[in-house]
Amino acid sequence: MKKTLMDGNTAAAWAARLCDVKVVPNFPITPQTELIEKLAEWKANGEWKGEFVDVEGEHSAMSACIGAQASGVRTFTASSSQGTLYMHEVMYIASGMRLPIVMVNVSRGLSAPVTLWTDQNDILAMRDSGWLIFFSQNNQEVLDMIIQAYKICENEDVMLPAIVNMEGFIHSYTREPVEIPDKFEVEKFLPRYKPHVVLDPNKPMCQGVSAMGRNYMEFKAQQHKAQLNAKEKIREIGKEFHKYFRREYDLVENYEMKDADFAFVTTGAISTTVKETVNKLREKGKKVGLLRLRTYRPFPEEDVRKALENVKKVAVIDNNVAPGYGGIVFPEIKSVLDNKTMVSDFIVSLGGTHTGLKDFLEIYEKMLADEKPKKYWLL
Repeated sequence: MKKTLMDGNTAAAWAARLCDVKVVPNFPITPQTELIEKLAEWKANGEWKGEFVDVEGEHSAMSACIGAQASGVRTFTASSSQGTLYMHEVMYIASGMRLPIVMVNVSRGLSAPVTLWTDQNDILAMRDSGWLIFFSQNNQEVLDMIIQAYKICENEDVMLPAIVNMEGFIHSYTREPVEIPDKFEVEKFLPRYKPHVVLDPNKPMCQGVSAMGRNYMEFKAQQHKAQLNAKEKIREIGKEFHKYFRREYDLVENYEMKDADFAFVTTGAISTTVKETVNKLREKGKKVGLLRLRTYRPFPEEDVRKALENVKKVAVIDNNVAPGYGGIVFPEIKSVLDNKTMVSDFIVSLGGTHTGLKDFLEIYEKMLADEKPKKYWLL
């Protein structure tokens, strides 16, 4: 292993290289472009032996991923914002065909108006597509989660694609110390991809066939069961990853939650600022904690319920918005808790709007003063 400074795009490219990815179809979009440029550079220099496929758009990129993965090779791509939405139609096909593709989404706010900075509406628009969805807190987690995602997705009880999300600019262009695992250790952890079902001209078959009525519903039930199966696989593989690389992951992260009577709930990069907020409040004797969702699909209902069962007030930090309702994560957190817990929603950081320590301390004070749950916009 070696530790070096690298941005999130480079960390993701390294993960794909370590996983011995064979095909990378892609179309560039800011702030994802450097990720794919790094793989193209390695291909040109002979450092990576896979196939780099230039296509005319993101819809074609995901279509090419489907074709490559169905033919029996490990496939990778990445996109962002409008580009990820352009893939949307084809992503249902990838999950419906049970193809364990892994991609990275570099979150960026959706136009109009045009912004280059981050919020999570692009990744959360994929929540019903059948893909596993993981949120990364830092660049090390971007790299580690891509490696784990292939092993989770390729498990026979799962066989679904996955998106690993990072925040545009905050992760993609910020350099942090990242440990690059040894290639041979990764090969021990992640064996060569050997699918049982592949498209082969010598053994003709159909995939993605038509299914009417009850047959269609049976396919969807199997897909749903595979998502539920993934929960235990995520835990198992997170522990196994620790044995090889000394970093352990679970569906959620509980930070100072053992005796907390107040909790923030977060996803992604903003969690680091909220952790600092928790530290400041703990110094003042306040029983405050943080529940971070690492896995969003499958939704970790049991983990959320257990973490928050003794908490009196919960502030859900939504770096996204469903116009006309509020935050997207908020109702899913609220749905697993009883009415004794007061759950309020805070919409923050849309389009990269700065939300800092002072803002989260104010959120805490607002909730202390409130007697009923509310929905807030931090403008």
